[in-house]
Order: sequence, then C-alpha cells, then structure tokens
Amino acid sequence: MKYQSIKKYKYKLAETFVIQTPFLEMGFTHELFVLKDNGSLVINIGYLWDGVSGPTWDTNSTMIPGLVHDAFYQAIRLMLIPVYMKEKIDEFFYVLMLRYKVWKTRAKYFYQAVKTLGHKSCVPGNIQIPEVIEV
Repeated sequence: MKYQSIKKYKYKLAETFVIQTPFLEMGFTHELFVLKDNGSLVINIGYLWDGVSGPTWDTNSTMIPGLVHDAFYQAIRLMLIPVYMKEKIDEFFYVLMLRYKVWKTRAKYFYQAVKTLGHKSCVPGNIQIPEVIEV
C-alpha cells in the first residue's frame, strides 16, 4: 500500500487500495470508495484518513486496519451502510489488527477503544470534509 503523509488528515492514499471484507451483499458505490456485493472494499486514490486514533502512534502494522476502519465509519456517516454495522466493523478492525501482526494486547486496546468510544464517529450525516493539502 502506498500513501503520502499530509498535514491535518495525516495520510493520503497514493494508490487505489483493495481488501476482501466479510461484508457480503451490502454493496455501495461512492466517489471515495466502493463495497462490492462480494465483500471487496475498494478505496480510491486520494482518500484521506488520520490513522489509528487515541493516545498512540501509527506503525506499518496499523496503517491498513486504520484505513479500512476509517473508511467504514465514514460510510456510516454518509449513510451508505446502516449504523448497526458498527459492531461488526469494529470486530473486523480487530481481525485486521491481528492479521497485520499488531501485538495482541495492543489490538485488544484498539478494539476496546473503538467499541466504547467510536459511537460519536458513527453519527449518520456527521460529515467532515477534510482540507486537502498537496505534498
């Protein structure tokens, strides 16, 4: 995965990113990303995200889980998927953390954080438009 480090929203995707998810038959299409009916999530070049949140640091192992999780939360805010999917999205985030070799204790910390504190980031219609800063 290629990305650029930018100000404000920390990262900008420098190439289209595709990952298989467990979310079948609930596809959507948006200019930022597409979820196909077969569960394939396509995040388009130029997508902005802020990495994993909280009192932590971004590492190579957290970049993909953070990107995917941020995209799904944004899809909830855009009302492309229902808010009740938050729980399943948070569980998939944990699975991705383990898949990309995040220490299990750290992965559990992140999972508990999004499970208990992520609701405010999933308010449908709460759309924040990031300022794009070219690098």
